[in-house]
Amino acid sequence: MSDQAALEQLLRDRSVRFGDFLLASGQRSSYYIDCRLTTMSAQGMMLIGRLGLRAIREAGWAPDAIGGLTMGADPVAYAVAAASAGAPPIIDAFSVRKEAKSHGTGRSIEGNFREGAKVVVVEDVITSGGSAEKAIGAVRDAGGIVLGVLAVVDREQGGRAHLTAAGHWVVALTTTSRLGIPAA
Repeated sequence: MSDQAALEQLLRDRSVRFGDFLLASGQRSSYYIDCRLTTMSAQGMMLIGRLGLRAIREAGWAPDAIGGLTMGADPVAYAVAAASAGAPPIIDAFSVRKEAKSHGTGRSIEGNFREGAKVVVVEDVITSGGSAEKAIGAVRDAGGIVLGVLAVVDREQGGRAHLTAAGHWVVALTTTSRLGIPAA
């Protein structure tokens, strides 16, 4: 089985649930994709690391770092960073806080990020693109350069188009169509 097929099967088995759900975007949905059940699994980390790194390289991006809005983006960023250690150039990881710390350094970005860094922003599931937008804003405010957005799953509900219209190149490892989920 290919890495692509294995990731999609793992997502179907672990992460896709049917019912009535309120999404972070504020929309209601008959299904929910809890990507963390896949991205935080050993097999998921291995697959996402390899597929994410391949997608970044195929897009022609050469980032210094990868990260996004905590917590959904964290395991994806860490998996890609770990995969890059065995296939340089190395890509370090960072996390964007939902709110800047009120103590210590007061930073909104933690980890391996510096002003002027070229980065890929991560989104576990793109619905509206709102989480990616928040991360992009934080990166830009801190002096970073956003090369593009890497998502594990695109729900195909306008988030990719919204981000693209705002000038961001978006690459998704898979989509709800590929997972066999009927349109919402």
